[in-house]
Amino acid sequence: MAGKPLKRPSRPGVSVRQLVDDIPQGCSVPDFEQKPVTLALQEGKNAIFRAVVSGDPRPEVRWQCSKGDLSNSSKYQISSSPGGKEHVLQINKLTGEDMDVYRCTAVNAYGEATCVARLTVIEVGFRKNRKRQEPQEDLKKELMDFRKMLKRAPSPVPEKKVDQEQVWQLLMNADRKDYEQICLKYGIVDFRGMLRRLQQMRKEREEKLAPYVNAIANLRHIRVNKQGIATFDLELDLKSPESKIYLYKDAKMIPYGFDNQTKHCLRHLGKHYQFQIHDLRPEDAGIYQIRIEDVEVFSTELETSAIPPRVVVPLADVHCQEHGEAVFECTLSSPCPSASWTFQHRPLQLSDKYEVFVSTDGLTHRLVVRGARFADMGIYSLGTKLHASSAWLVVEAGKDKSLPTTSADHQLQARRDGREGESDILSQRDAARSPRSRHKPGAGGFSREAGGSFGHFSQGLADTEVQHGETAVLSCTLTRDLGPGAWFKDGVKLSARDGVVFEQDGLAHRLLIAHAEGTQAGKYSFVAGDQKSEATLTVHDPPVIAPDVAEKLKEPLVVKAGKPVAMKVPFQSRLPVQATWKKDGAEVATGGSKGAQVAVGDSFTRLCLPSASRKDCGQYSVTLRSKGGSVKAQLTLQVLDKPQPPQGPLEVQDCHGAGVCLRWRPPKDDGGRALDHYMVERQQAGRSTWLKVGEPPPDSTAFTDPHTERGKKYTFRVRAVTAEGPGEALESKEVLVAPDALPGPPSSPTILSASSQSITLSWTAPRGPGSAHILGYLIEKRKKGSHTWAAVNQQPVSEKTWTVADLRQGAQYEFRVTAVAPAGLGEPGPPSDAVFARDPMKPPGPVRDLRVTDTSHTSITLSWARPDTQDGDEAQGYVVELCSSDSVHWTPCHTGTVSGTTFTAKGLRPREGYFVRVTAVNNGGHGQPATLDTVVQAMPVTVRPRFLLDASMKDPLMVRAGDTVRVPVHFEAAPMPEVTWLKDGLPLPARSVTSAKDGLTQLLVPAASLADSGLYTVVLRSLQGEEATYSFRLRVAACPRAPGPIVLKEVTPGSVTAEWAPSPDEAEAGATPLHYTVLTRSSTCATWRPAAERLHNCRFTLVGVLPGCEYHFRVVAKNELGTSEPSDTRHPWVVPKEQPDRGRVKHPRFREPDLSQKPRFLVGLRTHLLPLGCECCMTCAVQGWPRPHVTWFKNDQSLAGNPAVYSTDVLGVCSLVIPSVSAKDSGQYKAVAENTLGQAVSKATLIVVESDS
Repeated sequence: MAGKPLKRPSRPGVSVRQLVDDIPQGCSVPDFEQKPVTLALQEGKNAIFRAVVSGDPRPEVRWQCSKGDLSNSSKYQISSSPGGKEHVLQINKLTGEDMDVYRCTAVNAYGEATCVARLTVIEVGFRKNRKRQEPQEDLKKELMDFRKMLKRAPSPVPEKKVDQEQVWQLLMNADRKDYEQICLKYGIVDFRGMLRRLQQMRKEREEKLAPYVNAIANLRHIRVNKQGIATFDLELDLKSPESKIYLYKDAKMIPYGFDNQTKHCLRHLGKHYQFQIHDLRPEDAGIYQIRIEDVEVFSTELETSAIPPRVVVPLADVHCQEHGEAVFECTLSSPCPSASWTFQHRPLQLSDKYEVFVSTDGLTHRLVVRGARFADMGIYSLGTKLHASSAWLVVEAGKDKSLPTTSADHQLQARRDGREGESDILSQRDAARSPRSRHKPGAGGFSREAGGSFGHFSQGLADTEVQHGETAVLSCTLTRDLGPGAWFKDGVKLSARDGVVFEQDGLAHRLLIAHAEGTQAGKYSFVAGDQKSEATLTVHDPPVIAPDVAEKLKEPLVVKAGKPVAMKVPFQSRLPVQATWKKDGAEVATGGSKGAQVAVGDSFTRLCLPSASRKDCGQYSVTLRSKGGSVKAQLTLQVLDKPQPPQGPLEVQDCHGAGVCLRWRPPKDDGGRALDHYMVERQQAGRSTWLKVGEPPPDSTAFTDPHTERGKKYTFRVRAVTAEGPGEALESKEVLVAPDALPGPPSSPTILSASSQSITLSWTAPRGPGSAHILGYLIEKRKKGSHTWAAVNQQPVSEKTWTVADLRQGAQYEFRVTAVAPAGLGEPGPPSDAVFARDPMKPPGPVRDLRVTDTSHTSITLSWARPDTQDGDEAQGYVVELCSSDSVHWTPCHTGTVSGTTFTAKGLRPREGYFVRVTAVNNGGHGQPATLDTVVQAMPVTVRPRFLLDASMKDPLMVRAGDTVRVPVHFEAAPMPEVTWLKDGLPLPARSVTSAKDGLTQLLVPAASLADSGLYTVVLRSLQGEEATYSFRLRVAACPRAPGPIVLKEVTPGSVTAEWAPSPDEAEAGATPLHYTVLTRSSTCATWRPAAERLHNCRFTLVGVLPGCEYHFRVVAKNELGTSEPSDTRHPWVVPKEQPDRGRVKHPRFREPDLSQKPRFLVGLRTHLLPLGCECCMTCAVQGWPRPHVTWFKNDQSLAGNPAVYSTDVLGVCSLVIPSVSAKDSGQYKAVAENTLGQAVSKATLIVVESDS
């Protein structure tokens, strides 16, 4: 029955099968280069299927459909191309009956290729609901088949809900070629969004894995091998071997072992980790994840289709009589199209003798052996890829009704009546023999109605509860005999083979189940005639915890803090178990990366704590529940940790002579261990090390440290110590150990007298603690400006006055005093005022040359000269006094003394008269005052306007056109006069800017032009009408323009005369004088050479012209500012040769080089950042020929004609000047250089900021 293996087709949707083992060279099996496509057409149209096939020899192509043949030539037209590769099926005038799957098969001697295409016909109008006219027999058969299909159809398997987060984890670990399949399976339609989210999830996972994993490689998804074991593996380079690896299925943690005895097994070799899943079942399908600690590493999916089918209901031995029929039936866990039947380990060939049936759900397989003979006796097997089921066929002579062949007889009778009976019998046998059958109770038609029976149950079945392993009895009693009756469980008829015993005692019927199991619980019913009685059997089968395990659980589980804890409770149960863990009566919260994890296996439950802590201590209980009951176990967890710090605050007291006393309270938590002792440590301020000073016993919470030094600061800390080690410390604040009281500082010394030999001091005693017993005082001195104090006396003096000798005459000294007590030296007192070591001074003489330098409405400014030293000693300061004209009292104008020889008295009354006097003072006293003889009025001084000019201001001023003109003019006047600027006797034009402030007036012309030339006048006019005038001439000049065209003519033989039109600047009035320079170039010399300079006329004669040579002329105009553009001759001057000389060498002709060039910026603009009011100058350098024209723009707006700015262009160096920038000048500027060949652009940004002031 097995064919040749399928070959890989050239395109999807094509099945290619090779029929021979060896294919000659040059030959090939058929294949489809183009397969027919699925069509959806409207009713009445024509459908055309095209297929292009290949193969050598040329294959034969056949078209088929599942509803019948295609022999109707008017309906179906089959054709092929002349080459034989393209084949066409055309279906004319489509109707609803043409909707079908069409198959195209190409066959040659070496193989065959098959593909299919679906045709969908869209019905329109009334035809949608029109009933097709079919024979009555076909309709009856269809209804019967539909009824049987409903009877056999399994209930739909509820779709398992999958967490979307698991789907994203699966996508993140899947190959890119599998993205589309996974997205279609789980309903993800945003493909681009999926790719972006996967990229973000990969980044997050890399960050989370960084603390645990160095590298991940060679991820291999789930695959099932020939032994039926599913494996998936990867390579991990862990940073720490202590990292925990967890296995999850559908987001639930599952336990695993390290050997083949467990269902889930981990194989570990080096960096290679392989997980294995043994004994695969359909419920093992799902999404598996590998996690390291709380980070997901790898996700893969085990498809249900990848799980190999298992035998659920095996074959049973069959007895049949000779020439009878034997039926073998086997139920698999999942559909298996490749399942095959064998007899005596040889494949069976389908024939009239052997017939194979498969149920509609693909789970139940049946083999019918017809006309059994003794030669058919033996072993029959149904095999899948991994599993097989075998049974014997026993053929006996004659018919024995006691043998279990009645089912076959019923099938045979049903087959004789028609093919429909087969499905009904198949459904009944499926329900009776397969405990996993999806057949619903009562759907198989087991109950029959019998009219006219008057019997009933005098005692019906009663609900019964038994323990697992006990005998269960269900009994009922009828009022009359209705026949043997039948027993059913959950709608399935029972037989002796189901492990039950049927008893009948008269009208009483009993069902006995010895050693009841959990699988035998359910709803039982007894049917006799038309009477039925039902009851429920409950088998209590609670999980069992072994006694030795229960004893071990009574012992506390002791672990150290920070270590993982696994509390495992083994049990035995035949039913699925759910475990509930509680701590101190509250359910344990699970989930999260660091939370508790609960796992339930087939024979154990386990509570895992990733990191134990003291709060995890307590009484734990686990309740195991199943359908058979529940059981509870308790255990105690003790976590050992270091003790907590002692309770504070840490009290520190100075015991005055005994040391420092410390007090604290015991810690709240000793970490589960008894205290050994306390550890007291001390740290001196400014140091980093801690010194252990004592270990008090655990029952003492006080300690005295006698080894402290007075006057120093310390910090103390206390730790509790157990067998687990020292705990955290309770630390005190920094405390000062109080020293003995020292005297305070004395007062600042007072200078009683001073001379060149000695200085006498006095002071007062200090106050405060330690000042009661003063032994004496120490005096120190230092020169003013020095930081070093020198002792005056070596022994303390008891008096409060002292005369200091050993001084340097003329030096200035400061003094301070320190008190001495029995406890030591106190703090030094403040220093005294500086005093000179010299004899007493004489008062100074009067000041000299006292005068008033300035006055205003509120002030008078005075100046004077120092007194003459012949009249007294040098003055150390001055006192200025005023006396109002209507008063007789002198009032000082300041506090203290004035050190300088000038002073301004402010705050005066306007136009008030004052008398003024100045007195010089020193240590000897006040000198004689100097007084002005006249009254000084508090009003401004009037100064006549006048200009402050130097010799250069008298010369005319000449500037280049386009330059900025700045002309400053200094003057003096009081008060500020009116300043007026004139040009040629008229007001200045608007483009000229003037300013005047503090004796300076200035003229600013941003970009000078020839029109700005002229006579400028500045007029100063005071309030009294006094005037001062200053005039200067400004001349604006520019480089001259080029002369006119040059005309050449011969006046005398051997010479040539060049004449040209004068430069336009020569004829303008007031223009700068200019002259001309003539340059020549001949064919004998390629360079220009001056022929004449400083010509003031427009004519030049060149003599000595050689015949046969070409002469070019160039004329330029020059003035003080530069040279004009040249004016060249268009055609050279040539003197013809009289007699050509053949032997003369011809001179090479010179061609003017092409200097044309597009504009380009040699130096671009740069960004400027300037404060308000500053001048901005943007400069760039441009090159090109013809000389480019430069235009300036701001924010793409031309600046041409803007009076606030001006620009210059000097030999390609272009500048844009803004004299005084403001906030509105900020923006983007650009210079555009253009000529006939193109343009160039340079951009820059100007940013104007406000100044800090």
